[in-house]
Amino acid sequence: MSVSLFDVKGKNALVTGSTHGLGKAMARGLGLAGATIIVNGNSSQEKIDQAVLEYKSEGINAVGFKFNVTNEAEVIAAVAKIEAEVGQIDILINNAGIIKRTPLIEMEVEDFKQVIDVDLVSPFIVSKHVVPGMIARKAGKVINICSMMSELGRNSVGAYAAAKGGLKMLTQNMATEWAKHNIQVNGIGPGYFATSQTAPIRVDGHPFNDFIVNRTPAAKWGDPNDLAGAAIFLSSKASDFVNGHVVYVDGGILATIGKPSNED
Repeated sequence: MSVSLFDVKGKNALVTGSTHGLGKAMARGLGLAGATIIVNGNSSQEKIDQAVLEYKSEGINAVGFKFNVTNEAEVIAAVAKIEAEVGQIDILINNAGIIKRTPLIEMEVEDFKQVIDVDLVSPFIVSKHVVPGMIARKAGKVINICSMMSELGRNSVGAYAAAKGGLKMLTQNMATEWAKHNIQVNGIGPGYFATSQTAPIRVDGHPFNDFIVNRTPAAKWGDPNDLAGAAIFLSSKASDFVNGHVVYVDGGILATIGKPSNED
């Protein structure tokens, strides 16, 4: 198989929510593979600038743009500015997201709506204004960051699961409408990863750590860098006839019902 199939050199990749966490890991993977990373965040310009410096310290070509992915007017202005200052957007990764861990019966309606707005509506908004350029060029890659909660429920994350389940179906519908324009729309569903946010519960003896290690056939938490390969594959020519799928990078969790507690 030719290495050129996975070549993303010279491509511009907009990754929303790429100042930290799993979004940063995927963006870093694409950047090290030769893509220019368009860093997005909404918390502060300083955080975006710091992320850009960190990317550049590894030899990655990166530029930053602060905008709220749930605000259509800001998205329209940002896309126009990116296209004018950086160039066409070849790859879009809709990664920005939030989670609120509250039992449904206790959850405020406004909190439920906020999760839906960020995790489901924003991928629609950003895609709606990036994809016309892809249609005009008859080429493009869109990757929506889904979740294992696109398939399964879990206590206290009902809004998040509703949004991620909807994002799976939105991914399939985007693929249905845009495949004829040579645009591939797929998703990545991360499992449980070792990040700074999960550090407090990733200690031996912690009930959730033990649960994840025992529930995952790979018997470990994922390394954020494990997401880079899936991002590169879905951003490159190697996936030109792959459309409407969610690639679960989860160590095998969704492949199994789990194992008895006394099983080795």
